Amino acid sequence: MDAGVPQHGPVRKPPRRTHFGMIGAVSFVHMLNDMMQSVIVAIYPLLKGDFHLSFFQIGAITLTFQLTASLLQPVVGMVTDKHPLPYSLPIGMCFTFSGLLLMSAAPTYPILLLAVALIGCGSSVFHPESSRVARMASGGRYGLAQSLFQIGGNLGQALGPVLAAVIVLRVGRAHVGWFGLAALLAIVVLLQVSRWYKQHADERVARRAANYQPLYSRRTVMHTIFVLLALMFSKFFYLASISSYYEFYLIQHFGVSTHTAANLLGVFLFAVAVGTMIGGPLGDRIGRRRVIWFSILGCAPFTLVLPYVGLGWTVGLSVVIGLILASAFPAIIVYAQDMLTHRIGMVSGLFYGFSFGLGGIGAAVLGGIADHFGIVFVYQICAFLPLLGILAIFLPDVRPVEPVEAPSPAA
Repeated sequence: MDAGVPQHGPVRKPPRRTHFGMIGAVSFVHMLNDMMQSVIVAIYPLLKGDFHLSFFQIGAITLTFQLTASLLQPVVGMVTDKHPLPYSLPIGMCFTFSGLLLMSAAPTYPILLLAVALIGCGSSVFHPESSRVARMASGGRYGLAQSLFQIGGNLGQALGPVLAAVIVLRVGRAHVGWFGLAALLAIVVLLQVSRWYKQHADERVARRAANYQPLYSRRTVMHTIFVLLALMFSKFFYLASISSYYEFYLIQHFGVSTHTAANLLGVFLFAVAVGTMIGGPLGDRIGRRRVIWFSILGCAPFTLVLPYVGLGWTVGLSVVIGLILASAFPAIIVYAQDMLTHRIGMVSGLFYGFSFGLGGIGAAVLGGIADHFGIVFVYQICAFLPLLGILAIFLPDVRPVEPVEAPSPAA
């Protein structure tokens, strides 16, 4: 290198090392958190019988959880963008623990809704803050870190129905309280995560203030966020039809048992976990816009066929749909974080919260449709939602700023 080349200006430090232990910790707790949440969905047939619920009331349970889990998330993210609160993670998990205990003993439907709301409040704190921790620990491998974090949640969603089928559906709702042990374990792990987060919080705030420069105009940001939210609408409304009513669809349309339906829901959710693992690293390599485009629009042919095939094909198509559709979410989250690097908490809270809110609204709306027109009709109309993936053509190609070296004299 020429001695005359200045060593400041465009020189940037290389990315920090990736803290896989910390990413693994928040991913593990994500698995526990979403496992506890997915138990709610898995025991819907049991709750329907215990409380004599309609499909609309089933959807209202999902709506209660999703709204409490979504409305607070952007607020939590905005606050912690400016004022880090590392120990909010274990505190939020205490709400989940309380909700599980209350659910196991809820005597009435309103108390059941309160229990679900407490679990949703715990989720509203956990997701934006733990997503931030994953990005802080990524060492610049943002897509990989986000996928590893999200796959924990997907695995938890898949394990929940299986464990619920083995424990709760066989021996009764009172045994939901045993899942509180998972919440206690999560609190212990999150205390360790919070210590690491506290050590790096001041560094994060200083680095953000020193390095942040707007990369896109406000108009471009607003336009892009609108398109991303529209794509998430198509993704999560369709997922709501699976997560909330897939068991009922299998029971009514094919005559399978409740136990078999819960296991087949678990098969779909495991496919979602694999798709999530693929989406983040693939976005790091080929660009997140391409992953988003393929993930939403690419599953349309399969969703359009699903309502008209037999049980075997239904299970197979659900796996393909789960693999393709799930790869979008880590790409969407990191895509938005790359565009607004000074608002990581707000962006994470907005998109996680929006996904929960859409799931709740979708469950309630689709439940009303199922009550009036039948569960098969729900899948026939939802099959067209992935066609909204065509909107991805309007997304700019957003990529994170890469570390660069000082230019040579020739450059």
